[in-house]
Amino acid sequence: MRSFDDDPALRDLLDEKRQAVVLQLLQDLTGADFSIQEKAQVGAQPVEFQLETIGWLRCQAEPWRQEPAARLIEFILYFVAKYRMAANLHHDTTEASFAELQRQHAALQASERRYKTLSEQLQQRVEEQVRQIESAQQQLYEAARMRAVGQLAAGVAHEINNPIGYITSNLRVAGEYLDDLKGALKPGTDADSILDDFRALLQESIGGAQRIASIVADLKIFSNVDQEDFVPCELNQLIATACHLLEAEFSHSLSIKQCLGKVPKLAGYPAKISQAIYNVLDNAARAVIDGDGTVSITSHLLSGGEIEIIVEDTGEGIEPENIGRIFDPFFTTRQVGDGTGLGLTVARDILTLHGGRIDVRSSRGVGTEVVLRFFATKELI
Repeated sequence: MRSFDDDPALRDLLDEKRQAVVLQLLQDLTGADFSIQEKAQVGAQPVEFQLETIGWLRCQAEPWRQEPAARLIEFILYFVAKYRMAANLHHDTTEASFAELQRQHAALQASERRYKTLSEQLQQRVEEQVRQIESAQQQLYEAARMRAVGQLAAGVAHEINNPIGYITSNLRVAGEYLDDLKGALKPGTDADSILDDFRALLQESIGGAQRIASIVADLKIFSNVDQEDFVPCELNQLIATACHLLEAEFSHSLSIKQCLGKVPKLAGYPAKISQAIYNVLDNAARAVIDGDGTVSITSHLLSGGEIEIIVEDTGEGIEPENIGRIFDPFFTTRQVGDGTGLGLTVARDILTLHGGRIDVRSSRGVGTEVVLRFFATKELI
């Protein structure tokens, strides 16, 4: 709608259709014919708007009617202009209000985006803090458990090593006495068979004592939690120790097949590496202990300098829907009270600490393969 900031023409105020209506009304009132033009005409009456002539009114039959008719038209144009002005003011106000609403809406949207971004950032920070807390809880749990095992192993080593030493020494001396006794007896008597049986009992007892000493030594290696610095570790020795402890835990009803290749020393924490290997072996053992399955562990050096340890079992495997959750803290498929659900989580964290990684592949009904990879330190190769 035109604002009339500039000088309007007659057609801007009254279009041709409305001009025809006004002229018809004048004819009805006076009975005379009128015409109106924008161009000047001889004998016509000027029609003014805001002191400017915008048209010429002509009544051919009765010219004396032109002047009052022109004033009437000017009066009509005045109110037309006022209506237009009010309409324009309303339009401008409405547009300004709409523009302000749009500006406020855009500001609200921008503010919403900022708050959404801030909320996402806060959520990420909260999740990160939760992960750090869970990780700290796991570490505290494992540290406390390992420290308890270490204290137990230290106590066992202290309390058992001395008696085992006495027993072993005494059994050897008893064997020497037995030799002396046999030499003093006449050959061919019934005592010979008794002495032979007694010697076999002594040898069996010495073997048992040595077995106890070996288990104590394994416990000392396995529970060395106070080691602060990385030290050169013999991985194959740690693997053998973990296998011996696990077989002892299952009362030797489980036999772990070991195929250990030549691998270099690895700089790390022996107790933690033993814990990772033990956790993986323990999962494999529990997957086959109720059936006729087998567990095997191999070690070898890859061409890229990585040391690879593979633990395989022929158990039932892992359900496809659970394979993505096996590293989640406290996730377990065992019965309540049988396992904490931290075994693989701790193993993964230990390998990450040593710059390694752990991968799990499993097929339902076929078995599970767990691959542990460490980077060997070049100086130790």
